[in-house]
Amino acid sequence: MHPNQFYKANVAHFTTALSKLKKQLFILSLVRFTVFVMTFYGAYLLRDTTKYAVLLFVIGIAVFLFLVGKYTDKEAKTSKTRALKELNELELTVAAGDISQLATGAEFVNPQHYYSYDIDLFGEKSFFQFLNRTATQAGKEKLAALLTANDTAAVVEKQEAIKELSKKGIWTQEFRAVASLIGSEVSIAKSTRWLESYKSFLPKYIKHLPKVFALGTILVALAVYFDFLTRGFFYAWFALGLVITGKHLKNINNLYHKVSKLKDTFVQNQQLISLLENEDFTSDLLQKKKSVISRDGKPASAILKEFSSALEAFDYRNNIIFAVFGNALFLWDLKQSYRIEQWLESYSGKVAQWFETIAFFDAEISLATYAFNHQSYVYPNLVTNNTCFNAEKLGHPLLPETKRVDNDFNIDNKQFFIITGANMAGKSTFLRTVSLAIIMANTGLPVCAKNMDYKPIKLITSMRTSDSLSDDESYFFSELKRLKFIVDEVSKESYFIILDEILKGTNSTDKAEGSYKFVKRLLGTKATGIIATHDLSLCRLENEEKAIANHYFDAEITNDELFFDYTFKKGICQNMNASFLLKKMDIV
Repeated sequence: MHPNQFYKANVAHFTTALSKLKKQLFILSLVRFTVFVMTFYGAYLLRDTTKYAVLLFVIGIAVFLFLVGKYTDKEAKTSKTRALKELNELELTVAAGDISQLATGAEFVNPQHYYSYDIDLFGEKSFFQFLNRTATQAGKEKLAALLTANDTAAVVEKQEAIKELSKKGIWTQEFRAVASLIGSEVSIAKSTRWLESYKSFLPKYIKHLPKVFALGTILVALAVYFDFLTRGFFYAWFALGLVITGKHLKNINNLYHKVSKLKDTFVQNQQLISLLENEDFTSDLLQKKKSVISRDGKPASAILKEFSSALEAFDYRNNIIFAVFGNALFLWDLKQSYRIEQWLESYSGKVAQWFETIAFFDAEISLATYAFNHQSYVYPNLVTNNTCFNAEKLGHPLLPETKRVDNDFNIDNKQFFIITGANMAGKSTFLRTVSLAIIMANTGLPVCAKNMDYKPIKLITSMRTSDSLSDDESYFFSELKRLKFIVDEVSKESYFIILDEILKGTNSTDKAEGSYKFVKRLLGTKATGIIATHDLSLCRLENEEKAIANHYFDAEITNDELFFDYTFKKGICQNMNASFLLKKMDIV
C-alpha cells in the first residue's frame, strides 16, 4: 500500500473512534456524578438510621470508585486514539513537505564529529529532522547515536530489522502512540540513577502490619455496627491508625515526592514493554534486543506493572478524604511505601536495561517508518570484491524527486576521485549525497538509488571548517587540525574520505603545493575518497597515480544565461563561472 493511502485510511478510522470515545466519556462522567450525588443525598435522608446510612454510603462509594476506574481506562484509550490520529496526520503533513513539527536534533550538532557537522546530519532541515519519529528523549538520543556511530558491523542484521519493522505499520504506530504519552518530570537517566541508589527506611515487620491492622478495622467496625463495642472504641482505633502512619510520615512524604514524578513514566513504559513481549520478531537483531526483557522467569511487563500499580495506589493519598480514612483504617501509605521499597530492592538494577531496550525500539521504529515512507529506495548489496561504492541513479534523499538529479557513481577500494567544477554546479550537494548514502547504508537504511553495491566502510569528512575565537584558533589552524585528525584516523583503519577544497585558508600557490602533498600522503593509506577542488593543478595527479581519477560538474552559458545540468562527468571542468556571476550581478 502507498504510504499516503495507509495514513489517510488511519486518520479516517481514528477520527471515528475518537468521536465514539468522547461520547462514552461524557456518559460515564454523567453517571459517575449522579451516583456521587445520590449516595450523599441518600445517606443524608437516612441520617437517623445510622446503620442503613453507612451501608448505603459504602455501596455508593464502591460503585463510584468502580466508575472512576472505568472512566480512567476509557480516558487512557481516548488519549492513545488521539495520539494515533495525530501521528498519521503528521505523516501526511511531512509527505506534503512540511517538517516544522519534527525535532531538528540541533542539540546533537558537533563540529568535531567525523562527519555529522559537514553533511547537515542535525539541525534545521537536516536528515535527522526528516528521519526522526522518536517519541521519547531516550529514543531520540539513541537515534542520534546510531547515525553518528560510524559502525560498519552487522549491516545485514540492521537491514533485516528495519525491513521487518517497516512491515509492522499498525504495531509500530501503537508503540509510537503509547510512547508519546510518556510525560515525566525526570529523565530516564536520572530516574534509573535514583532507583539504583535508593535506601529503604521501613523495617521488615511493616510487611504484615497493614494487613493485621486492616483486619482489626473490619472487626472493630462489625463490633460497633452490631453494638458489641461503642463508637468511642472505633474513634480510638481510628486515631491509632493516624499515629502509626504519622511516625513515618516524613520519610513517606519524601518517597512519594520522588516516585510521584516517575508514575507516568513507569505506567507508559510498562505498556511499551508489554507491546514488545506480545509481538513476535524474526530478525536476529530484534530477537536479541527483545530477549533483554525476557531473561528472567517473570515477564518484565508484569514486574513493571507491579511497580506501576503501587505508584498509582500511592497516588490516592492526594485525595484528602482517602488520605485520612485510608491511613487511619488501613495504614495505606505504609502498605504502598513498603511495596515500593521491596520492588526497588528486587528490580531497580534491571530498569536501565529495560528502558534501553525501549529506546532502541523507539529509534528503530523511526528508521523503519522512513523505509516505509520511501518504498522506491533500495537496500544496498554488500560486496567482497574490489568495489567500494557502486550506485546507479544515486540521489540526495532530502531533495524532492521532481528537482533531484540522480547520478551513477562507481569507485573502487583505495581509489580517489578529484572533482572540479563551476560554482553552484552541484559539487557540494554530490559530496553530501555520497556521505549520506554511506551513513544510511551503514545504519541499515535503504538509500536513494536505483541500485547500490558497497563494502561497509567508515566515513570521515572535512567540508565545513570554522575558526574558534574561544580557543584563539585561526581558520587555517582549525583546518590543519582537522586534516591531522584525518591522517591519524586513516593510519589505523579503512575510511571513505570526503574533502571539499583543502587548505582554503592559505594563498593559491601554497594551497596547490600543500593539497598535492596531502593527497599523495592519503594514497599511502587504506583510504578511499573524493576531493572537490577549484584548483585544476591538482588534476595532474591522474597522470601520476593509477588510483586517481578526475571528474567534474560544469555549467553552460547560453544567451547570457547560466545553466546547470548537475551531472557527474569524467574529466576536468573547463567552464568556470565566477567572473560571469560577478558581472551578471553587477558586482564588477
